[in-house]
Amino acid sequence: MNGDEYVLASRPLSGQKAPGLTDRLARELVLRALGGISEGQLVLLEGARCFGFGREQRDGLSATVRVHSPAFYRNIAFGGSIGAGEAYMDGFWSCDDLPTLMRIMVRNQAVQDRLEGGLARLAGLARRLRHRGNDNSRRGSRRNIAAHYDLGNAFYRLFLDPSMAYSCGIFEQPETTLHEASIAKFERICSKLQLAPGMRLLEIGTGWGGFALHAARRYGCHVTTTTISGQQHAYVAAQIREAGLGDRITLLQSDYRDLSGSFDRLVSIEMIEAVGHRHLPAFFAVCARHLEADGLALIQAITVPDRIYPRYLKTPDFINRHIFPGGCCPSPGALAAAAGTADLALIHLEDLSPHYVRTLQEWRRAFHGNLAGVRALGYDERFLRMWDYYLAYCEGGFAERFTGLVQQLYARPGSRPVPAVSTRGL
Repeated sequence: MNGDEYVLASRPLSGQKAPGLTDRLARELVLRALGGISEGQLVLLEGARCFGFGREQRDGLSATVRVHSPAFYRNIAFGGSIGAGEAYMDGFWSCDDLPTLMRIMVRNQAVQDRLEGGLARLAGLARRLRHRGNDNSRRGSRRNIAAHYDLGNAFYRLFLDPSMAYSCGIFEQPETTLHEASIAKFERICSKLQLAPGMRLLEIGTGWGGFALHAARRYGCHVTTTTISGQQHAYVAAQIREAGLGDRITLLQSDYRDLSGSFDRLVSIEMIEAVGHRHLPAFFAVCARHLEADGLALIQAITVPDRIYPRYLKTPDFINRHIFPGGCCPSPGALAAAAGTADLALIHLEDLSPHYVRTLQEWRRAFHGNLAGVRALGYDERFLRMWDYYLAYCEGGFAERFTGLVQQLYARPGSRPVPAVSTRGL
């Protein structure tokens, strides 16, 4: 996707006053850091000037950045990677292939580290202090969830598929549509949980209700599902009424720590990222407490590698700052350690990371195709660029396996080994 073509109007540098001393210093620092690019090729256009960094790889990783304002350099020199994202939001630069640019930067971690040092370190300290204020306590969780999920159901409807699944789909064939991929994901989960009519299923994190409706309608389960998003709760309540499934689905607006009851099965699809590292043991304790002795629980989680997790916890990124306040993608090791404190055993794990690249591409394509609809909802150009950057940022991370996506199946001690589950489509 071309962010310049879809979102950004070009603003030539020639129409701006000459950069001051601070801008010249910032420019020198940024260009010097970019000179360390060794994997992939970055071309930077600044008015009539052209700078080349790195070299094109066999896989063709190459991106061109066009600078529209000297503030591009200042934002990065003083703000690091978050500053780069904010400069994009403000229209100070554009790129012919934003996801590929993200991939190049992931591959050149030393360059990113250099950009995060020096002057940017001061801004990083302030951001870390602000990030600590986004702890996912009961009150904090409601505030953090509202900041992202209560942007409006009409907004999410513009780029999600008809199931309104805001999580990775499973593309079993090249021609699989986004909606088919979402249903395939639901089916994969139901198969692993071995759902059967009459089972009591607890879902932590309703989203827009796609999975709860699928499990109740197709498998005859009695689903209890909870969300703390007011917008999602209102949407799903209407969907349940329309589907005539009020006798099979109980919709709550409760924090996961305040649930009651006992269930045969439990599912949580990409909700654990809103739990926070400090609260992971409490989350798994809740899962164990509400499962019958022979119960199964499936957690679908976005992860970061164990090797970078300690630094990730200390360093808020663009997504923490602008998209998901309080968000934390756990590492596989952090999940294992937290589950180990509860009465749960990991009995199956499936890596679905490649499917998220395609999912994000479909979301971004639909988002770009509905920019007029987003504007009609009252969102400005800065918001559009922020979401464009966010979707490309995530796509690049998954393409380079900097971030991952796993389904983990846990069992209580009373459960017995289950047959091997399908991994079709990988």
